[in-house]
Amino acid sequence: MGSQLAGNGNRAGAMGWAVALCALSMAFYTSSAHAQDLSGLPAKFLEKVEAAQQACSDTENGQFAVELGAVHRVDLDGDIHRDWVLDEAGFACSTAVSLYCGTGGCVSHFLIEDRMFSLLNQRWDMANIGPFRVLLADVHGSQCGGINPTPCVVASVWDSDEMVWRSAGAEWE
Repeated sequence: MGSQLAGNGNRAGAMGWAVALCALSMAFYTSSAHAQDLSGLPAKFLEKVEAAQQACSDTENGQFAVELGAVHRVDLDGDIHRDWVLDEAGFACSTAVSLYCGTGGCVSHFLIEDRMFSLLNQRWDMANIGPFRVLLADVHGSQCGGINPTPCVVASVWDSDEMVWRSAGAEWE
């Protein structure tokens, strides 16, 4: 009976919540409400943002924005401290929809301490495998000997001794 209630539940109540949430989000829908707060952003990221803003301005005097969610704080190297990620997927230009992203995806910039590394990807996530924090990235199929729709994922782990990302192409038999 409980699962039946959970499955069918109070649909009118759920619909009411959905309508209320939609109305609330529309009430806050302005370009400034969706802009990312850039205060406290590391200097290396500010340089990327400034270059992207200039590229937009140079494209028919476009208006640039950094969308909410473009900046992430996440532990990339497994030291329990949050590092920085800047996703160009969150860059927007009013005069050029695909200025920052293409069929290969968008560039993400990963900053650990003072070292920044960039990767063209379609999406990324972090996972724990044994003692390692692993960066998983969905990349263009050409990196796996295919074309764009060919499934292709890269797994990288941070080497704190050498201060570099390490990845390997598996040799499948």
